[in-house]
Amino acid sequence: MRPELTDITEPSKDLMQWLVLGATYFLLVLFVIGVFDLLLGLYDLLVSGNFTKPAEVIALLDTVLVLLIIVEVHRTLLAYVREEPVIQIVVGAAIVAVAREVISFRVENFDTGQSTLAAAGALGVLLVTLTLAYFLVCRIEPTADLN
Repeated sequence: MRPELTDITEPSKDLMQWLVLGATYFLLVLFVIGVFDLLLGLYDLLVSGNFTKPAEVIALLDTVLVLLIIVEVHRTLLAYVREEPVIQIVVGAAIVAVAREVISFRVENFDTGQSTLAAAGALGVLLVTLTLAYFLVCRIEPTADLN
C-alpha cells in the first residue's frame, strides 16, 4: 500500500506552523524590549533637554517605526499560521519600512548631489509604487481579521 502525499507532507507543514508561531513569540519579546528602549530614550530626551533637537527626535521616531515594522511582521506571521491572506500586511510593512528610510534620509550621507537625488528619487518611486500596490491589494484581497 502506497502512502498518500498528504500523509508524508503533513508533519512538515505542522512543524513549519509551530516554528512560525515560535518566531511570532520571539518578535513579541523583541517588541517588548523595543518599547522599553523607546521609553528609556524618551526619558533621556526629556532629562537631557534634547527634545528640541530634530536629530534626537528623529532617532526616537526611528525606534517607533522599527516597532511598527515588528508589529507588521508579527501580523504577517500570525496570518500565515492561520492560513489567511498576507499580501496586504506585507505591503503595509514595506510602506512603513520605506517611510522609515524617508524620515531618516540625510543629504550628508551621500557624496554627490547626483547620488542624493538618485536615492531620493528611488525612495519616492518605491513609496508611490507600494502605496498603489496596497490600494490594489485592498480592492482584490479580502481583509482578514487579525485581532
